[in-house]
Amino acid sequence: MNTEAPARRGSARPSRARRSAGAAALIAAGALLAGGAARAQDAGAASPAEPPRDAAPDGEAPRAPADESREAAENHPPVLHSFVEADYPAAALAQGLQGTVVLRLSIEADGRVSAADVAQAAGHGFDEAAQAAAQRFLFSPARRGDTPVASRILYAYEFHLPKAPASGALRGRVLLPGASALCVAGAEVLVRHQDGSAERTRTDGEGRFQLDGLAPGPCVVIAEASGVGRAEVETEIAGAHVAEIALRLVQSGEEAPIEVTVRGPSEAERRRQSAEAVTVVETDRVKRETSDMGEVLARTQGVGVRREGGLGSATRFSLNGLTGDQVRFFLDGVPLELAGYPFGVSNVPVGLVERVEIYSGVVPVRLGADALGGAVDLITDQDLCASRAGASYEVGSFDTHRAALAGSHLHRPSGLFARASGFFDYAKNDYPVDTEVEDERGRFSPAHVYRFHDAYRSAGGHVELGVVDRPWARRLRLRAFVTDYDKEYQHKLVMRVPYGGVTYGETSAGVNLRYEQPLGRGVSLDAVGGYAYVRGRFLDVARCDYDWMGRCDPEGAEPGETDVVPHDQVFWDHSAFARLNVEWRIHPSHAVRLAAAPTYVTRTGDERRQSDPDSPDPLADRRSVLALVNGLEYDLDLLEDRLEHLLFVKQYVQRVASESPVVGDPARDRDRSTHRFGIGDALRYRLTPWLYGKASYEWATRLPSPDEVFGDNTFIAANLGLDPEISHNVNLGLTLDARGTPAGAFRATGNGSLRAADRLIVLLGNDRDQSYENVHGARSLGVEGSVGWTSPGERLALDGNVTYLDFRNTSSEGAFGAFEGDRIPNRPYLFANGSARLLFRRVFAAEDEVGLTWNSRYVHEYFRTWESLGRRESKQVIPSQLVHSAGLGYVVRRGRASLSTTLEMQNLTDERVFDFFGTPRPGRSFYVKTTAEL
Repeated sequence: MNTEAPARRGSARPSRARRSAGAAALIAAGALLAGGAARAQDAGAASPAEPPRDAAPDGEAPRAPADESREAAENHPPVLHSFVEADYPAAALAQGLQGTVVLRLSIEADGRVSAADVAQAAGHGFDEAAQAAAQRFLFSPARRGDTPVASRILYAYEFHLPKAPASGALRGRVLLPGASALCVAGAEVLVRHQDGSAERTRTDGEGRFQLDGLAPGPCVVIAEASGVGRAEVETEIAGAHVAEIALRLVQSGEEAPIEVTVRGPSEAERRRQSAEAVTVVETDRVKRETSDMGEVLARTQGVGVRREGGLGSATRFSLNGLTGDQVRFFLDGVPLELAGYPFGVSNVPVGLVERVEIYSGVVPVRLGADALGGAVDLITDQDLCASRAGASYEVGSFDTHRAALAGSHLHRPSGLFARASGFFDYAKNDYPVDTEVEDERGRFSPAHVYRFHDAYRSAGGHVELGVVDRPWARRLRLRAFVTDYDKEYQHKLVMRVPYGGVTYGETSAGVNLRYEQPLGRGVSLDAVGGYAYVRGRFLDVARCDYDWMGRCDPEGAEPGETDVVPHDQVFWDHSAFARLNVEWRIHPSHAVRLAAAPTYVTRTGDERRQSDPDSPDPLADRRSVLALVNGLEYDLDLLEDRLEHLLFVKQYVQRVASESPVVGDPARDRDRSTHRFGIGDALRYRLTPWLYGKASYEWATRLPSPDEVFGDNTFIAANLGLDPEISHNVNLGLTLDARGTPAGAFRATGNGSLRAADRLIVLLGNDRDQSYENVHGARSLGVEGSVGWTSPGERLALDGNVTYLDFRNTSSEGAFGAFEGDRIPNRPYLFANGSARLLFRRVFAAEDEVGLTWNSRYVHEYFRTWESLGRRESKQVIPSQLVHSAGLGYVVRRGRASLSTTLEMQNLTDERVFDFFGTPRPGRSFYVKTTAEL
């Protein structure tokens, strides 16, 4: 059907546009049935115009009047079913411009708009805005008899500036940090009166809204929008702050304050309440504290973070009992090691992260992860609504210095933005420890000494350029980064022999490009790809025997402290990666997501101090790993969001290759390929608005990492024959989230987990020869819970959590067959956290806060070795530990600017803290941190 008729208008006042949708559809239908074309002049009036006499379906001759009458009775025009409000162009709004765009819409037989061509342009950005909105319209298709057919119509989209408020009018603006400048367009605003009546509208492209003709008296304004807004009015209901509005109800020239509520879950809340097995940690408050990322994560139920020492030391992260590379880490969905932080999650600056999403055992397909135990995604600041800058500096015990700087700017008319950040960390880590010192006769005796070769230094930065909210790109970002760290090596696993000249470090640099864009018809694209380069180094050439006093004895010493030969090693990693996510929103309650995540890593190196120059250099092997993780997910949301169901399938592909430069050495030339599938399911059911339950399952696979396959050729040998780890992961949980009650906000979670893993990869060997092997299976049963309460006005907040893990060996053969049924050694199985925060406002100024915080952590004792091996009283034990820290902070604000200072004391009781046997952590320490934001 090739009939053209103007239809309803668009408006900068979306409330009137929404109310007139039905009338405009009837106008268009009447005009088409009459064989004419109508041009919409107002929401309720139209003037007919004579159409061309030869208007007819393609390929057909003009009809006689009788045929036309009969055809009019059989043919039915398209009817607008789902309207999308256009964003008012920011530049036109600023200049006070209005306009009308006439579009020629091609409507398919399924009612979707396949093309929106401009028939009459208005310029000033109106054309593109109207096209973008119209392409998302949904029609009841035209019909010839009972058969849906394609059609074309003319559609007039009018843009009108909002009128000045009159008596009984309500106006305001919603600003939502955490999203782009125009992301608030189309947010639904509901005004609910005491008598139960309600008025609805939607925000324009700048987040502004207006409602006319409101009855006087108290009312509640609810803005349904994503994100968290900061406001002039300090109120919080359902987890979202009042937006920056200062709304007033106007009558007879007098303004009366109204109750304002922005009820729209932030992205963090949306994640928490989804069917995904996720715990979300928001960093808004901890950014002002001196805790690093490892400490922040360690306060979460189910999470264990153990360190070999102070700042910058090696860290072991565990989630529900699984640890190491079994848990994958990401920065905004990009693998952490490919985003500029190859030296671990604990050393990522807290100030650069807005929230942390911790996925337990069941990992979303969008991350493209081959994780066995779960995944951790660090989400950086996504707020581009305004230019801003921030800086922090921390100084503390053991010569610790940490600084961070960040800033961003958005040019709203063009959508261009720029962001940059940088950080610098240094710690001498010269804290006192108790160890055993050898005398001249070779006898060991207890001694109190200081670590003297444990310094850490890291620095880095990134620059990001791009555009947001253009017709051709919702967001396009180019990010470049460079980071570097150096770490002195004090000793091996236990503190028997100190080192004084061993160092290692890495330099990382790279670039990635991200593109996000809705493609129309409910389809959206999120793609990222990039390149990363890492240069690692290990130096051990000192001719000294060091004692714990830091004294060097060169007499008779051979080069090298960690081995019988010296080492001066470098290695180079080149990595290319991509993450492609496509979502098709078939219906508001149905979505299909497709993900593909290829990664290619090559590695080579050079041992520059070979003991035998004529022997082959194992570091010079050219090695590569190609991994591909694909996923398909179906998301079903039913019963008005009470029930959400996620079903997904994953594909894992890996190819490992190693090519030796030495001709005729087949033992070092080996290729291996792996291909596996996995499935998963997640369910969330909302019992009440404040109580919901979750259940999830994944048959998970974890492909061996390059470090496990290739080793380091110093202490760890390569093993190209490693098989993937597999596990059946189950989660079951219940969450209570009751906010806005007269007694304050209550929250509680209870979760149970099962991990039935096989072919776990474990590092085996001695101090000289080690390699990763598939050695055993394990079964982990876990129970964890958390409770919290925040008083009205947020003056007092109390939180606590506890985790218990029963993680046991299930292998009946192999290296660990003799220990079947034993608890996996050297891993905490019972630990708990508690915190309290007391807040005082308006102490010395109108917008200031004084906060007192207290944090406690308990870890129950555990064995370093198998529990069935040897006598219990002679076993090496990591003792139970209870550690406390306290902080005092002061924040003063003026508008968006703030300045804070925090004083913290960690390990108040100077407890002897051990994460690993024989390696004590720092004792009592003091830190001061100052943070400024503009």
